[in-house]
Formats: sequence, structure tokens, C-alpha cells
Amino acid sequence: MQSEKITNVGPSSRERRYDDACGTALALEFIGERWSLLIMRELVFGPRRFGEIRANLAGLSANVLTQRLESLEEAGIVLRYRLPSPASVQVYDLTEWGREAAPLMRAMGRWAARSPRHDRSLFMSAASAMMSLQALVDPKRAASLTVSAGFHFPGEDFVATVEGGEVHVRRGVMDAPDLAFTGDTRALRRTIYGKAPLARDGAGGTLAFAGEADLARAFVDLFTLPAKRA
Repeated sequence: MQSEKITNVGPSSRERRYDDACGTALALEFIGERWSLLIMRELVFGPRRFGEIRANLAGLSANVLTQRLESLEEAGIVLRYRLPSPASVQVYDLTEWGREAAPLMRAMGRWAARSPRHDRSLFMSAASAMMSLQALVDPKRAASLTVSAGFHFPGEDFVATVEGGEVHVRRGVMDAPDLAFTGDTRALRRTIYGKAPLARDGAGGTLAFAGEADLARAFVDLFTLPAKRA
């Protein structure tokens, strides 16, 4: 529940960077600054505190994060508000319009993953890892499977539900999901994209899991990295 919306008191508009009527040019004016799109990625699954956003974007300074959040808020993409008691902390979230950019982010990630420069060994936030499931699912395989899976990362929990050929993701926990995976995002990549053998205890640096082994393997097999470009 949102409350105590905080109004931005900064400048009312940004200087235009392009004299071009194309919507793509306008999109770049909104989110073309370094870090802007990644900040939005961290907010796709719900509100985050300033420190939570920064912790998941290695190399981003507090000053630059403040500037980008102000610009995104000014553009109508991000809003900030204070959570009701007992939390009573300021958080940032995407507006309804801002959240409409989520499919664009998934498409960009899928497109860029075809590059030989895509390095799976680099840091990946939990939000990024969960978005990758939505971007890299095989719709034909997913159409024949309905399953819920809880993901327990250090300090963050998500629920992924496969239904109707799509993967739906939300923050939080679910009572008695069909599957439960525990580990970090490196273990997720090794398990799901590296297709490492499943181990209930997470042996070999994979995700530990609970649930039926055959169902867990069927879930993992829904996701594939795209082939590298020629």
C-alpha cells in the first residue's frame, strides 16, 4: 500500500538531447543515461530502498544514483513514497507506465545474450536473475508445464510461477510451492543455464532444491541461453 507520496522538488524538465520525432529517440532521453535502465530493472518486481538499489548495482555511486532517480521520477517513470508503519521507510518504485518497459528490458537482455561478449561470470543481481527466467523461457516447453517455484537468495525471496507458457515473477514467499531453490545467482546460472546436475544439497555450487526431482529437472529445462551470433 502506497502512502505519503513525496513530490519531487527538482527542475520540471530535462534538456532535450535529440531533435528527432522518433519514439526511440525520446526513450533514450528518458533512460539513455548510464545506470538508468538498470535502476528500473531493480524496481521491476516491486519497491526498493535506496540502499537496496545501490547494493545491487556494483560501481554506482550514491550521488549518481540520486541524480538518476530524480531524472526518472521527473520523467514519470519512477515514484517514491513512504511505506506505512511499522516499516515507515522511503522506497522507490516504478509507475504503472514505467513498469510497461519490463518487456523491453527482457527483449534487450535476450538480444544482447547472443553476443560473444556476454560474460556469465560477472555479478548478477537477484532481480536480474529472475528477469532472465522470463526472458529465456522456451514458450513451447512451458506451455505443457504448470509449476510454482520459490527462490531463496541471500536476503531476497521470489516466487516464479509457470502457467500458460509464461513465467510470472513476484517478490516474496509462497506457502508450499511445488519446488524451492536456495542459493545465490551464480548457483542459479550454473544450475539453470549451465545445466549442472541437480543436487538437493547444492553440491558442486548449484542451487539446493526441495520437491520432486523430475519436476525440478523439467523446470530447469524450460530455460536456454540463445545461440551466439555468427
